Amino acid sequence: MSKPAVGLLETRGLACLIVGVDAMLKSANVELAGPMKQIGNAMCNAVVTGDVAAVKAAIDAGAAAASDAGEVVSAHVIARPDEAIEGIFPKEAATRAPRR
Repeated sequence: MSKPAVGLLETRGLACLIVGVDAMLKSANVELAGPMKQIGNAMCNAVVTGDVAAVKAAIDAGAAAASDAGEVVSAHVIARPDEAIEGIFPKEAATRAPRR
């Protein structure tokens, strides 16, 4: 089986990122890789993974939806990321202990 593709969507503002991620997850068979992150200066990003065609379709749908709600800074697909850069992609969020 081939390695999954990676799609990155970066927006200015969390609300339009959420709209974009919602569109990505509904439009294609992709998975959200880890939590969405705030970078600073109102910049936020999200990473999805899946097969190349699904990731491309998801990024296109997510960027279109996010641009209707706000500003898309970047939308990019990496078809077969090299193993050397796997460490910089977000991992699944660790399960938190319940608050007491």
